[in-house]
Amino acid sequence: MPWRMVAGLCLVLLLASCSHRVSPGRFEARAREVVARWDGSAGDRAWRSGFVLLGGLQDRGGWTDPPAWAALSAHNGVWKLAAELPADPLPEARLRWPDGAVSEVPLVTAADAYAELSKPADFIEEECPAKGCRPLRVTGVEPGQTTLETSRGTIRVPAWSFSVKGVESKFVYVAVAPSAITARPQAEKGEFEEVRGFDLIAGKSHELLLEYGHGSCDHVHGARAYETGNLVVVDVDEEGSSGPCNLMLKIARITVTLARPLGDRLVLDSGTGLPVVRGVRPPRK
Repeated sequence: MPWRMVAGLCLVLLLASCSHRVSPGRFEARAREVVARWDGSAGDRAWRSGFVLLGGLQDRGGWTDPPAWAALSAHNGVWKLAAELPADPLPEARLRWPDGAVSEVPLVTAADAYAELSKPADFIEEECPAKGCRPLRVTGVEPGQTTLETSRGTIRVPAWSFSVKGVESKFVYVAVAPSAITARPQAEKGEFEEVRGFDLIAGKSHELLLEYGHGSCDHVHGARAYETGNLVVVDVDEEGSSGPCNLMLKIARITVTLARPLGDRLVLDSGTGLPVVRGVRPPRK
């Protein structure tokens, strides 16, 4: 599978699939390029010892059957403040990472958190109806905690919890100041994700389970890995059909065997050159 694809190919249904098999030599050359670009970079240092957030700053993981209007109003940024926000800033927080390391981070005020929480989404998929959305009326706010997924694992952090009239669940927004958080690295223009997740196979320290996407007519030849002392670059070797095919994307899993146990080495995707997040979703039944 390639790391660079020409934009605009295969854009309509029933076109002939694009044949894009990468030879072992080309894969190794690309893997060396990925390693040279990532190893010891600012992104590498932040991923291993900084605060790289894998999701958003708003936590809705604890929501239980929220009313449909609430999600639509939040998406469109329709809020009304009907409570006094705490004015006093919170002191710096000490965060404890899964490996035992501790970081001190600054926090934002409730007003700052509300200003971010109440913003409309960058892209409005469904506009408010003609009569408008029902406002999310904030009736209270209190400090609390929430769980975040980061490049260094799961961590508990301070958060502001907003109560909204008519909504049983709280709206929770992370209280850690943006200055303490490093944005997740993004693929460069023309580079596309190949491997979207990985996991260790129980009892087999040399084997990784990779999750990847492929076309419904693609032929998968296997998975490959390029290893160094600090990194493992992975790739799925696939080839498009020579005949017409639809553009349905399928999610699949495949194993790859390493020369030695993964240990604390990072796994990088050969397509983007970026870390692959650990975690493979179970297949649908």
